[in-house]
Amino acid sequence: MWRDEILEEIYRIREEHARAFNYDLKAICDDLRQRQKASGRTIVSKPLRRPRQSHKKSLSPTV
Repeated sequence: MWRDEILEEIYRIREEHARAFNYDLKAICDDLRQRQKASGRTIVSKPLRRPRQSHKKSLSPTV
């Protein structure tokens, strides 16, 4: 079976990082945000967009 060494490395690093924070999602995210801020790079974020309303017929009939 074919192995992707890059993905394996990413999975290993992600697992080590999660283990360092006892798999606490809030702590992991806080750390990543802190690292992002400390990087000094410009952060670009866009507001969420709502999905467009479809003009197609509804899947559930209205009677």
